[in-house]
Amino acid sequence: MPQLSEKIRDALNNQINLELASAYTYLSMSSYCDEINLQGASAWLRLQWEEELAHATKLVDYIAERGGGVRLSAIAGPLAEFGSLLNLFRQVLQHEEEVTQAIYRIYDIAAAEKDYAVQALLDWYVNEQVEEENSPREIISMLELAGDSPSGLLMVDRHLAGRTRGP
Repeated sequence: MPQLSEKIRDALNNQINLELASAYTYLSMSSYCDEINLQGASAWLRLQWEEELAHATKLVDYIAERGGGVRLSAIAGPLAEFGSLLNLFRQVLQHEEEVTQAIYRIYDIAAAEKDYAVQALLDWYVNEQVEEENSPREIISMLELAGDSPSGLLMVDRHLAGRTRGP
């Protein structure tokens, strides 16, 4: 199999940095939830942090298999305050929608260059993003139903605590 083109390698490197920035953001969000005593949300976000690291590592390994050239760049510090759990999960959804669009852009490059192996790799990410966007949508719906009810917020937090690691 030929080495990655420079354009695809650069796009994959950008995606690695986006996945790492995502992990950094989720870790900050988890810490925020710890500060406001929502341990269920904190645990949910901590698992999300681990997933994002795994997503980045998968890309690093793929680039190595295709000839190397991983280039990491600086990651900006994430926000530390989110105002409310509802606002936080709205930011999660917005962020995941941006990640989805970034993956689509790489897919378009791979399709234009007829790099079928990269397209196959990205199929996994495309499918993963369905879950990555659906989960915060469901949580946002629950939080909107809970409204200003402290007991409703605690019920959502307890629900979030039930998240387990994926397969």
